[in-house]
Amino acid sequence: MDIVNKVEKAVIKASTTYSKDRIKALNKAYQEETNENAKWVLDLMIKNMETGEKDKFPLCDDTGIPHTLIEIGEDVENIPNRLFEDIREGIAVGLQKLPGRPMAVMGNDIERIEQSKGLYPSSESLKPSPFLVDTSTGDKIKVHILLLGGGSEIRAKTTKVFHKRDYNNIFNVAFNHLKDNLGLLGCTPAIPSIGVGRTHFEAISLMLKGMAYGNLEKQSDLEKSFTERLNQLQIGPLGLGGNTTVLGSFINIGSQRASGVRLLSVRPCCFVEPRVSFFEF
Repeated sequence: MDIVNKVEKAVIKASTTYSKDRIKALNKAYQEETNENAKWVLDLMIKNMETGEKDKFPLCDDTGIPHTLIEIGEDVENIPNRLFEDIREGIAVGLQKLPGRPMAVMGNDIERIEQSKGLYPSSESLKPSPFLVDTSTGDKIKVHILLLGGGSEIRAKTTKVFHKRDYNNIFNVAFNHLKDNLGLLGCTPAIPSIGVGRTHFEAISLMLKGMAYGNLEKQSDLEKSFTERLNQLQIGPLGLGGNTTVLGSFINIGSQRASGVRLLSVRPCCFVEPRVSFFEF
């Protein structure tokens, strides 16, 4: 099992190729859009998608920070000894071959924060984020690679919400944050990913899992109503107006504790996101 090679290909696929549900959603939005400016932008986005997949070009100049989600089936008997090391190596090779944008900052702790020593010239110097491990059914290990861009991160938020025994209070906070930030994001239509958990870590983890597991063709009633509400804002593609502010929503609600507080994580994924691919073995 050449895990390094599989991760390399997953990095390139995540950066250059949309999932089938995203392709269908974009084409559907183009067909149904009535605003001519929005329709023109959606057409360009579809052409960008087609060029990226055909020529294996990154869908965006911001090639993203690699995040890895590993699902381990409950019936898996043996986990490869070098699994984590091979994933890190595969990510480095994938970033080199893509190529990824050089974004790794040099220096000690303070120098990296201040960016006073400049950048490493090679894209493979970019280290992936800490891995997230999940469980699943079956006897397979599934590795998800996500590439997270800076624009969506800048407009993301994780915060406490007093629910007052009404779920609407949670999603009103999410909606108001997106209302204030989708226009500033610029790269709409978005796909918001939302996690609701017991701690900040859990809420963010649920949000990331929403990005990895979400499917625009399988939307819950809550996701559909939230999407409809956001599209009524008429922000539209690239903020030019129209019916397509978001393509869909990914909402992931985890276990909750006996408390008046829920932890909410909201990320307005830009139009090239979630950039995600996976393989299993």
